[in-house]
Amino acid sequence: QVQLVESGGGLVQAGGSLRLSCVASGSIFRIIAMGWYRQAPGKQRELVADINSGGGINYADFVEGRFKISRANAENTVYLQMSSLKPEDTAVYYCNTRAYTDPKHWDDYWGQGNQVTVSS
Repeated sequence: QVQLVESGGGLVQAGGSLRLSCVASGSIFRIIAMGWYRQAPGKQRELVADINSGGGINYADFVEGRFKISRANAENTVYLQMSSLKPEDTAVYYCNTRAYTDPKHWDDYWGQGNQVTVSS
């Protein structure tokens, strides 16, 4: 099994910044990608950003250059630096890891979720 532990959420005023962190541990053979999703009340979970083992990065359109995803491969850690936050960024943010637990089997794993609230 793979466990993800997130930290860094909280309450911030519009225009402020927050940094989310996520550490993956457990039976990890090889990580394929790590990323962040979010889910606002009444809405579906959506991709915010992800980064694969080769360093390729995807951002959702709504990021608009305000967020930066990075990864510390040696520590199986992924970060999301969020700046210029808007009230519509308010959501529960989930860390995701797609990883092999042996040479043949991979799966998606999720963190517990971290509330980010942006006040106007």
